[in-house]
Amino acid sequence: MLRIGIAEDDRKIASLLKSALEENGYDAVAIDSGAAALQVFQQEKFDLLILDVMMPEINGHQLCQKIRATNPNIPILMLTALGTVDDKVTGLEAGADDYLVKPFHLKELLARISALLRRYQPESIKETAHLLCYEDLCMDTYSKEVKRANVPINLSAKEYVLLELFLRNPNRLLSRQFIAEQAWDINFDTGTNVIDVYVNFLRKKIEKGFERKLIHTKINMGYILK
Repeated sequence: MLRIGIAEDDRKIASLLKSALEENGYDAVAIDSGAAALQVFQQEKFDLLILDVMMPEINGHQLCQKIRATNPNIPILMLTALGTVDDKVTGLEAGADDYLVKPFHLKELLARISALLRRYQPESIKETAHLLCYEDLCMDTYSKEVKRANVPINLSAKEYVLLELFLRNPNRLLSRQFIAEQAWDINFDTGTNVIDVYVNFLRKKIEKGFERKLIHTKINMGYILK
């Protein structure tokens, strides 16, 4: 599961952000001061950071610069009520990869997070224009071939779509509703067990003969490729 750090001194906003991220399959940690955030972010591993600009002790720009000095590759998204062009330029020059002005819609925040994570993928995830890989499992979106440890795997059309969805969202918890919307018609009846059946079909095909299991079930929540 991808881990996101939040530095936000407004505890109500921090709590809302944390809840929204966790509901969308991320592990989120919220910290209410720049100084405390700097210590945690330097000591623990995160896949993406969200920084508020106006914080006591160390503001978001200063925090971003300090993080960049030791971790130049981590994606950083800045949140602020300061929305002028100069404010945005200052944030980007401090090392932020993206800048979102308050108030914002959670859908936009989640879309920006997804875009940043696609751009800066963890080392275990590799993607080219036509090749999607997670560890030893690879899909060629041109030839439609799927292999694990270079062993061909034959999938049905729906199993292929389902696997592509997992490969484009590794380490992220996918709810049944999300899978229904992405891999089936948006009006798909999620009251049936068709999604569970197809996930089990797919799991058997990509895990047969391998000790390492890739698709894991989170009871009453969904599935995750990790």
